[in-house]
Amino acid sequence: MQIRPAVRFVYGLIDTAASPENSLVGVLTLGIPTQVAVLTSVFGRLTPYEESLELNRLVLLDEVPANAETWAQACAFRLAAARGVRGVVAHSDPAPRTRLTAHGPELIFPGHYGTVYQAKGMDYLGKTHPRRLTMLPDGSVLHDRAMSKVRNGERGRGGVERRLVALGARPRDEGEPGREWLEEALQAVGARVVSHGGNHKYAAYIGPRTGRRLTATSYPYPKADQGGAVA
Repeated sequence: MQIRPAVRFVYGLIDTAASPENSLVGVLTLGIPTQVAVLTSVFGRLTPYEESLELNRLVLLDEVPANAETWAQACAFRLAAARGVRGVVAHSDPAPRTRLTAHGPELIFPGHYGTVYQAKGMDYLGKTHPRRLTMLPDGSVLHDRAMSKVRNGERGRGGVERRLVALGARPRDEGEPGREWLEEALQAVGARVVSHGGNHKYAAYIGPRTGRRLTATSYPYPKADQGGAVA
């Protein structure tokens, strides 16, 4: 089970030549980041979650031509602007991800530095702060907020627990403290803590009056040799 981001707008890329059941070939979502400062530090005069949002998913099938990403993003931004959105923040993760298999580690994500955002002309704002991530054997990240729900018995912990049980942890006994169970579960599934150097951060005004200046400082675009695969 993957933890999904808080989404406000979803846009799909449809292949009109494909059969109806295979026509959806891409998805872009705009939504709410983990912290409001992700938006307010960039768009000081825009109302967060209403006028400013995070591009939190951009996924296209492998067979879709590469230039379709930029085209789909431009279309989605135009539609979002018509709904009152004026600023978008996006991140690209340069760190490769692997999952453990019976034959050893398997690369599932090569990392990328944001070519599609550069092609769209978004401003590059540098990298987010380095941090430590809890990596699960399927290559996904178990975020700190998800773990705190289990430790503190908060609403939404059930999904996190089911995710760990599916990877090999035992179910938590009724009344068992979440903190102790989580520590055991992470060890049982083979979770590991890794250092992450931070994501690349981009931003752009969209829609009318796009000439506004960003609150944050912009920098030259990063390239492959600065961390991340060409994507």
